[in-house]
Amino acid sequence: MEFDFSFFLLGLPIAFGLGWLASRMDIRQLRLENQQAPKAYFKGLNFLLNEQQDQAIDAFIEAVQNDPDTSELHFALGNLFRRRGEYERAVRVHQHLLSRSDLSQDDRHRAQHALALDYLKAGLLDRAEQALLKLEGTRFEEQARLALLANYERSRDWPLAAGVAQRLQDSGQGHFATRLAHYLCEQAQTLVQQQQVDEAMALYRRAIDTAPEAARARIALAELQHRQGQTSDAFETLLAALDHAPQASPLVAPLLARYAQACGQQTRALETLLALYRGPHPSLDVLDAIVSLQAPDALESARDWYVQHLEKEPSLVAAAKWIAGEKLEHEQFHPQVQRALDHAVKPLTRYRCAACGFEAKSHFWQCPGCQTWDSYPARRVEEL
Repeated sequence: MEFDFSFFLLGLPIAFGLGWLASRMDIRQLRLENQQAPKAYFKGLNFLLNEQQDQAIDAFIEAVQNDPDTSELHFALGNLFRRRGEYERAVRVHQHLLSRSDLSQDDRHRAQHALALDYLKAGLLDRAEQALLKLEGTRFEEQARLALLANYERSRDWPLAAGVAQRLQDSGQGHFATRLAHYLCEQAQTLVQQQQVDEAMALYRRAIDTAPEAARARIALAELQHRQGQTSDAFETLLAALDHAPQASPLVAPLLARYAQACGQQTRALETLLALYRGPHPSLDVLDAIVSLQAPDALESARDWYVQHLEKEPSLVAAAKWIAGEKLEHEQFHPQVQRALDHAVKPLTRYRCAACGFEAKSHFWQCPGCQTWDSYPARRVEEL
């Protein structure tokens, strides 16, 4: 029996037609998917620009489902989760990216950096540290070191923070001498609490050598010297602080006046403070120190300083201080008036962070609100 090849010849056009139809269906499906993914992406972007984060997340999730291989969508979605405080979902997105074998090296580093930020925001400092250390030698190295520095500061691990700050400075990524001095002061405070006075003094002196223009170390050293009965040394330390950091005179002046009275250096202290006060920016704290150094029989004339200050600066605080020592025409109402004035000036005697606006009764070297160093001016709110 002979085999009829005509069946094959008839089948070839049919097979070709079916193949062509299949290819057209695949192309149409591919086009449809490609159209859906950008549409969802741009819809999410529109929501994001209009600050509609819930709708933006839904749109990006839809886009990721349509095109699960697009890493940019995953990055956008992870960052949105982090901004919303949904750190667990952000971590899952970035961990999924890191688990992909087809991810480029640069995108892998980017995902590692994003994962570290997730951990930082979530307060998982140990995991954040491990993630950040993996970014050494990448293009995210500088950002990772800065984040690592903030991490060590939050955990108050000052030696490790100092190591990172030193590496940043050595690589030309900023000037960290003042911050390094703060770290030494923080360690010295801990030693003082542990009654290790000599070691604390040594750290304060190292801080002074590290950042001579910073006032904190000298002020803290002077306070420690005074508590140890070395008041004359404390007085000299404060004079050096005024020489190297005159902008800190409102903080130094009250201590200088107190220590001067304790070691008999009132005349020298008064001359120093008068020279500071007569400068271009007279400070009320410096004026208070001057008044405190006046002889008891000269207090009446000392209060005249507040009137003279009012001629230079319109100060409600100075007015309240002057009225406190004056006799009013209706003296029986003086306590009520004084109480009202004292209440009114309280907000004006606070210190305000220049970075976040956090106000406090006391001066801080690191803002308790935003954790920024040296963001509190030495002057009070009224004088800013």
